[in-house]
Amino acid sequence: MSPPLRLNFSKFPEGGLLIVIVVLGILLSVFGGEVQRPKMIQGPDGQMTRAMEKDASGQEVPAFVKVNNFFNAETLTQIAKDTSFFAIMAVGVTAVIITAGIDLSIGSVYALAAVCGAMFMSQFGPDAGPWAAIGGVLVTVAVSLLCGALNGVMIVAFNLHPFIITLGTMAIYRGIAFVLTNGQSIGGFPQGFRDFVRQGVIGDLSLVPLIVMILVCVVGAIFLSKMVVGRQVYAIGGNEVASRYSGIRVARVKLLVYIIGGVTAGIAAVLALGYYGAASSGDGQGYELTVIAGAVVGGASLFGGKGSALGAVLGAVILQMIATGIVIIGIPQSYSQIVTGVVVITAVLLDQFNRWISDRRLLAQTAHAKKEAVETNTPAVPVK
Repeated sequence: MSPPLRLNFSKFPEGGLLIVIVVLGILLSVFGGEVQRPKMIQGPDGQMTRAMEKDASGQEVPAFVKVNNFFNAETLTQIAKDTSFFAIMAVGVTAVIITAGIDLSIGSVYALAAVCGAMFMSQFGPDAGPWAAIGGVLVTVAVSLLCGALNGVMIVAFNLHPFIITLGTMAIYRGIAFVLTNGQSIGGFPQGFRDFVRQGVIGDLSLVPLIVMILVCVVGAIFLSKMVVGRQVYAIGGNEVASRYSGIRVARVKLLVYIIGGVTAGIAAVLALGYYGAASSGDGQGYELTVIAGAVVGGASLFGGKGSALGAVLGAVILQMIATGIVIIGIPQSYSQIVTGVVVITAVLLDQFNRWISDRRLLAQTAHAKKEAVETNTPAVPVK
């Protein structure tokens, strides 16, 4: 008799997220219906052009083709592009959350870094050489690193909860961005920079944001799972007092994770500058909810000690699929924030339920060990 089939995600906890993505994709494909899209063909010059056909009267009219409203190239590439910006920041925020911290300023850091980079590049105009673009990239990342470092320094120095500090800096950073721009949008970047970010296009898909997202995910996974400091991040989230007594420099590790969170916001801002070609103080408004939600849905525990870079990326994919599904099904887009909030609360409740189950199991194992020790007259071995 063959053993029963059991799904065990202890060695690969992100497997459950992959199942959710597949199920969501199937549901949206089935219930999304069909939509008519213009039929495109490749012309002699290699460019995609509208296909034409003859109607009943013999006149040439644009040709259309019916496609699945979800499972089509245009929708999938849109999801992939939109996910990349959030997923990059979610990886950085996951490192913060693992230490039992939070960063509410991630959207404001994104906006301020983008504005500063835009102001630098706009001085040189669209015809500027690559050095103007490189300078703009460095300015954007440097500003985001500084913002993350300020968050970390204030949290460590004042010994205040990260919620309080980042709530304040969320307003401060966005206010600075508004003062610098007077609420205006800034454009006029070097064209070569925009062409680079948007290169490798398959339909409407730019490969550069996706490649950067994958690289950030890989680097984040190596940092958290393979490096000593990454293991210290988990240790601090699990028990900060014990970590401090074991010799871990808690203040330095906390400062590092907030810097990492800021840098990921800067990387996303660089990609957004190249892709959209403009920046304003209103950019990234509400991103903190989506980014933190992506990290939490991806398995990061707000109690600390749990999370992964791959989970953050998959969580961002799930949220983007839900947002796209709302549009496909016909629900007004104004409900998307409500759905995101419900998803976050559900993820936190599930995490709390799993912690309760684990605590109950640990208590049962400890009680069983004590009972065996009494019966056999041997010292009980503590259950970890």
